Amino acid sequence: MTATAEPQRRSFPRIEFTDAEAGAREFPSSKSRTYNYYKPAKLRATTYEDVTVDVQPDPERHLSQGWIYGFGAGPGGYPKEWTAAKSSDWHKFRDPNEEWDQTIFRNNAAIVRQVDLCLKNAKRARAYESWNAPWLTFIERNLGAWMHAENGLALHVFTSIQRSGPSNMINTAVAVNAAHKMRFAQDLALFNLDLSESGAEFDGSMHKEVWQSAPEWQPTREVVERLTAVPDWCELLFATNIVFEQLVGSLFRSELIMQIAARNGDYITPTIVGTGEHDYDRDLAYSRNLFQLLTRDEEHGEANKALFATWLETWVPRCLDAARALQPIWSQPADRAVTFTTSLDAAEDKFRSLLGDIGLDTPKELDQ
Repeated sequence: MTATAEPQRRSFPRIEFTDAEAGAREFPSSKSRTYNYYKPAKLRATTYEDVTVDVQPDPERHLSQGWIYGFGAGPGGYPKEWTAAKSSDWHKFRDPNEEWDQTIFRNNAAIVRQVDLCLKNAKRARAYESWNAPWLTFIERNLGAWMHAENGLALHVFTSIQRSGPSNMINTAVAVNAAHKMRFAQDLALFNLDLSESGAEFDGSMHKEVWQSAPEWQPTREVVERLTAVPDWCELLFATNIVFEQLVGSLFRSELIMQIAARNGDYITPTIVGTGEHDYDRDLAYSRNLFQLLTRDEEHGEANKALFATWLETWVPRCLDAARALQPIWSQPADRAVTFTTSLDAAEDKFRSLLGDIGLDTPKELDQ
């Protein structure tokens, strides 16, 4: 009987631990599961800070040999010269909304579901059939025209500068701002399409003619187009979120649409426009924090205040002209709950309060 052959044994090299592996050494906080390369705004670091602070490297903090990348025939990394504003430490900025990837998608998805449900319910209830003719005309002309302003700011203001800031926290906040504007412009476009298909006497293409040629909207269009030509990212952010949105954007959305829609039998438009106002409240919060940081800077605060005063001299007159040119649309709805003077006074008061929060003087144009 033949003996069974023994199975062949294979030889494997032994693993030897030399204590040279990552994580083998003991050092202060080596057992900690939180980051400690930055100082959190509060006692404990938040998830937002862990995923945004210093994600963008900076030679002044971590890169001992300068920027590891640059532009062809241009500066490297994130040049501070891209704005005339100055800060002792741009990395001190924190977004009070604590926006990062997860919150961006979660918040915008919730709003999209809200708008979608609102539009479906409006169709189901045939809500548009009860609107009076003057209100339908008001919506097709003016809310449609505002859609172009939102889209222009989204694509040619916030999207264009979301890479320009000198810290990842600033750029993330601006990118979220761009997403807000894009989504709101899309909501207005979908609303316009639903009204066009509702069977009501509604011209869904009228907004193009109004935005391009209606006299009351041309100063607003001019300001939006001027904004797209500003090279300084900080001035662009200041002129848009601090000046234009206060004197024109909130004036139209909050002080007009949100005040008179329900009196004209419309409970759909305030729901949609309200999401845009909610977005702006969040975008204003980070903008206020950023400009407070700059005006309170121990080294550059006074110079920044003087710089912002020149920006106010440029943009406040333009935005006031745009706001006052819109006065005729206050008389278009059948039921007018507010006057233009009341609405403008409210917008100007909020603007004065905002400037006070930032530490800036009220421009003389507001008192004329």
